[in-house]
Amino acid sequence: MKKPIHFLFSVVALLVLFSCGGPATDEGPEKAIRILEENPFYWEYDGEPVLLLGGSKQDNLFNHPEGLEDHLDALKSAGGNYIRNTMSSRNPGNRWPFKKLENGLYDLDQWDQEYWNRFKNLLELTAERDIIVQIEIWDPWDYFKTEAPLGYGPHNRGWESNPYNPRLNVNYTAEESGLDIQIEYYSKDEPTDHVFFHTVPKLKDIQVIRKYQEKFVEKILSISLDYPNVLYCMNNEIGEPPEWGRYWARFIRQKANERDEEVFLTDMRRNSDFTSKEQVSLLMDDKHYDFFEISQNNANDGQNHYDLIMSVRNRIREDPNPLNNVKIYGGTIGSWTTSVEEGTHRFWRNIFGGCASARFHRPGPSKQYFGLGLSDLARTHIKSMRRFTDSFDIFSCEPANHLLNNRGLNEAYCIAEEDEQYAVYFPDGGNVDLDINYSTGEWEMRWMDISNSEWHEPEALNGGKTLTLETPGKGQWAVLVLPTE
Repeated sequence: MKKPIHFLFSVVALLVLFSCGGPATDEGPEKAIRILEENPFYWEYDGEPVLLLGGSKQDNLFNHPEGLEDHLDALKSAGGNYIRNTMSSRNPGNRWPFKKLENGLYDLDQWDQEYWNRFKNLLELTAERDIIVQIEIWDPWDYFKTEAPLGYGPHNRGWESNPYNPRLNVNYTAEESGLDIQIEYYSKDEPTDHVFFHTVPKLKDIQVIRKYQEKFVEKILSISLDYPNVLYCMNNEIGEPPEWGRYWARFIRQKANERDEEVFLTDMRRNSDFTSKEQVSLLMDDKHYDFFEISQNNANDGQNHYDLIMSVRNRIREDPNPLNNVKIYGGTIGSWTTSVEEGTHRFWRNIFGGCASARFHRPGPSKQYFGLGLSDLARTHIKSMRRFTDSFDIFSCEPANHLLNNRGLNEAYCIAEEDEQYAVYFPDGGNVDLDINYSTGEWEMRWMDISNSEWHEPEALNGGKTLTLETPGKGQWAVLVLPTE
């Protein structure tokens, strides 16, 4: 069982009060991302509830420093405050974390300072802008051969270019480490036999590799623990044994505790079935994890996509945690990406389903248009969502489709604090009946044209009845029904 949230906050407050350390920003150690005490399905930052919305052109933004500041400014200006940052190095122009010697081999006992300067720079820039960074420690695509099968292109670099590959470093051989010098494409949900992901004590306990893995994670923390705006995910869509992620969760928690710092941790399985034993086991693992990464649900469509969010929320209703979506698929091709429109629908359904964050996945590489990134369309939806949710107290609301009558599948979605405030989202026009029979008095209804980020003029109405909501036109709309002040 988790400790009561008020107890955790009391402990954190005392630690912060007596700690002589703190983040590298001027705001002080009290400005930090934390679970919202009043409603643990959400986050707070700087002592205020915060909804995390975002999109970005790359998943490893720190390793793409050119134009980074402008990109973050564009996100901020659209109302965004949330990015993903994999500690990845497989794109052209990226740096690896270890020093490359004159003979072309890497020395895992020495750092590549530029890699770490880039990482710190990202955290500095995001902290200045109050942008939350969700770090993914291990990205399996960096540790397998990743070019041809999904069209990544010949310039992307996986295991064949990775410093941990015994062929490429001066620290251990293939015989000493058990690592193969050639690793094939990573395509399974089930664990592979890649030794790199079996080094921890409860698996194969391979210390000659793990000591460098631990050194890498410690280096990340030596920088990131100085910043208030960081969340931690152990892996990107991992299919490896769960103990791999649990080991790193324990490791990070211990290192943070040694510095009297609080961290919030999750992992991400590759499985998109959130009723599966694998996902349910991760969801209920509150010994290791503090929030749940639900982003692989964004491979699902329509009503099923929403229903799976509800199944996750219902399992943890008595002991809730934030549900984060660090990547929302929806580009132009492929079963994982489907259509542009569905990508934007997922973005809105996640928030109306009571999720704590929503971020559009990157648009590339090559033929793989995984998501909308921070395109014009993505910025429009971020802007619309921020304007809409800033107009009512979503942190006091619950998903409330039971209040909708005459509703078709995937026609409309409601989130509400009954008798206080109601919001309804329509993916593609339509009309439904909203039950406000017990909400008497004077109210007003206000429509938002999502595609243009524009409000319509409010309409006065009387409560205590069933209200018919008909969208002003086709396309995506959202409506607020609030009491008149």
